[in-house]
Amino acid sequence: MEPRFFSDCQARVAVEVLSGRWPMVVLYALTKGSGRPGELRQQIGGISQKVLTETLRRLEANGLVERRRYAEAPPRVEYSLTAAGEDLLVPIQALGDWAERHAETVMAAQEAAGA
Repeated sequence: MEPRFFSDCQARVAVEVLSGRWPMVVLYALTKGSGRPGELRQQIGGISQKVLTETLRRLEANGLVERRRYAEAPPRVEYSLTAAGEDLLVPIQALGDWAERHAETVMAAQEAAGA
């Protein structure tokens, strides 16, 4: 039998880009426009500066955010969504809607399973 799912298929690429705790949250934080790292940290509760920086670099490397550096004193950096990042907001919002409807069910199942 031929494998139906391959390690390099497009669906797996999408999951890899968004895997982890913070990528979708950081992308959603940029929905209103560009943001500086300090502003993003204020919007996103519980993320450390190190993790935010790593997440932004990973999103930039995947073509979802753009980093703009201004030649000022002190230096200023802003991040904004690329067209691909903006397109990704549609399924992120759909996933958020699903979570709103089903989070209690999932958490109850996890509690029942001892997770």
